[in-house]
Amino acid sequence: MPPNPSNPKPSVPPSMRAPPTNNNGKYVLALLLLGAGIAGLFALKTCSGQPPPAPTPVASASVPPPTPTLVVDDLPLPPVIEDAGPATTKTASNVNPCEVRSCNGTTTSELESALAFRAKQAHRCYDAALANDSTLQGKMELQLRVASNGNLCAADIASNDMGTSSVATCVQNWFRAAGHFPSPHGGCVDAKVPISFVPGGR
Repeated sequence: MPPNPSNPKPSVPPSMRAPPTNNNGKYVLALLLLGAGIAGLFALKTCSGQPPPAPTPVASASVPPPTPTLVVDDLPLPPVIEDAGPATTKTASNVNPCEVRSCNGTTTSELESALAFRAKQAHRCYDAALANDSTLQGKMELQLRVASNGNLCAADIASNDMGTSSVATCVQNWFRAAGHFPSPHGGCVDAKVPISFVPGGR
């Protein structure tokens, strides 16, 4: 084909032209590398032996939550209720037998024998005092209150003509050490126990 003087550059057939440059290949390659990295990290975490976190259970709306078990030992004691009324009534189980105002009971043979036996044992106090004063002698009397249950509520010296209080105090403590006697009949009882101290006598 003769050259055209108006077009100095010869035309190149399309089949011989260089393919156009496409930059999309770079992006595709970057995406492939990124995907391979994420897959590698996931595989590494899976093979490390740590189990995946367990899913959080979702409570069903139809099933109520479990009720905690109530332990009786954990309950606090009820508060003490104080009665502010003018008159209070105590039951027999709450009354101290020794706090009654008056005693209307009577002694029994068992109670009288126990008091006499204790008085005889109390002569040890007098025998010990005779070692210091061989002329010591006299009489004393104890005033006792025995509760309805036999507990000794009081042991006081009602009279003492011995001229010394050491023997009387010793005898008083001797009765208090007993603490308990046979129960009287019909409630508490006030009893007097006279004791005579003479050398060689019981």
